[in-house]
Amino acid sequence: MKDNVLESFVQAANKYEFTLDVSLNVNGAVVTGTMISAGEYFKTLSEEFAEGNEVAEKLAEQLSETGENAESNAGSEANFIHLKDTKIYNGDSKATPSKGKILWRGKLDEVDGFFLGKISSGTSK
Repeated sequence: MKDNVLESFVQAANKYEFTLDVSLNVNGAVVTGTMISAGEYFKTLSEEFAEGNEVAEKLAEQLSETGENAESNAGSEANFIHLKDTKIYNGDSKATPSKGKILWRGKLDEVDGFFLGKISSGTSK
């Protein structure tokens, strides 16, 4: 069962390009990052493949089309949540991955709980 409040945040992200720092409890792990729209997720993901070989370029085209379809269906029911700059904490204080700008996609009905804000593993300034 999906949390209606979290789903409304995802729908706002999809429809209005709304972003929100959020941390999710998913099967015992904490997934933290910035919520983005499905369209932005697929557009960013397609850029990762755009300069590759023929197969990679075909994947980039398909991902780009998927992003366009997601943008045109932005007002519909949300089933997935998309994060950028993602870190995953699974039982210890070190995040996985520890470096890089990671995109993450998860099923809304698999989220056990959430809180607003993201966990930072860096030192405070």
